[in-house]
Amino acid sequence: MTVRKTLEEREAQFLSQFATLSSKSAGRVYQEKPCDYRTDYQRDRDRIIHCKAFRRLKHKTQVFIAPEGDHYRTRLTHTLEVTQIARTIARGLFLNEDLTEAIALGHDLGHTPFGHAGEEALNTIYPEGFQHNVQSLRVVEKLERGMLPIPGLNLTFEVRDGIVNHTGDGVPCTLEGQVVRFADRIAYINHDIDDAIRADLLHQEDLPKGPLELLGATGNQRIDALVRDIINSSAAAADHQGAADKIIQSSAIGAAMNELRCFLFQQVYIGSRAKVEETKVSQMLQMLYRYYLANPEEMPPDDRQDETPDREVCDYIAGMTDRFAMTDFARRFLPAAWQ
Repeated sequence: MTVRKTLEEREAQFLSQFATLSSKSAGRVYQEKPCDYRTDYQRDRDRIIHCKAFRRLKHKTQVFIAPEGDHYRTRLTHTLEVTQIARTIARGLFLNEDLTEAIALGHDLGHTPFGHAGEEALNTIYPEGFQHNVQSLRVVEKLERGMLPIPGLNLTFEVRDGIVNHTGDGVPCTLEGQVVRFADRIAYINHDIDDAIRADLLHQEDLPKGPLELLGATGNQRIDALVRDIINSSAAAADHQGAADKIIQSSAIGAAMNELRCFLFQQVYIGSRAKVEETKVSQMLQMLYRYYLANPEEMPPDDRQDETPDREVCDYIAGMTDRFAMTDFARRFLPAAWQ
């Protein structure tokens, strides 16, 4: 018996009846020989961690554009915090931690430079519109190149489903994917409050009192309260209804979390000093878009996918890091000093 088979048997014995078992996966688009010592979801996790798009997240904006302070979150540290929270919830509900981890690590691979400002810029100029979750799926299905002579990373259906449905109107088909949706929101609400206070955009006394009284005054306390509530509420639903068909919060805790999220939109995400550069971001990315549309031969050959010109340019710009986009813009549009 292989190590993988032993791990699959442990999943069947140990995990909840509502967990997604790796041995029951709907599989991959392209058939592969199974690994002897990793389950399919462990294999997916490893492929995501080793791909180039994952490494680029370290230089992509979370909230603060190209932050110079060492302690501000980037898209990579956000991803790691989401992963930790999601695994804790999955463990508490005896769900598949490997599947949860793979979805969490891959959920933002398609994010643009400069965070949501970049996403809005591409959504404005790309004719078909742009959503980072859809782009994340495109990254793992086509744009990344693994070791195999096939497009993308050839991830399992459940991981791809969780990635594309981590935000927006879709609902993940697995409980593990639903866990990541909650973990994403728990992470960014709390770490964005922390970064906003660090940036002197907010002060502790500015935060709404009701949610703090219920969830806690510190980020650690709030994350703990939110995680506990999801575990307890979801488990109770399973006990009382005989089936845990979704991951839920209690109404009071959910309302408190949503109040904090609305507060952040009002005080940080829209119209704050952290956003004054976003008009420049939009103009810069749209100028780069038009430039490469007119000069497609200047994109690296590896970034050409035999698609429409608009699609290729959108993919190329979405994959840029903050600093690469700024450097490329300066090279294309700013005069160079005479040497």
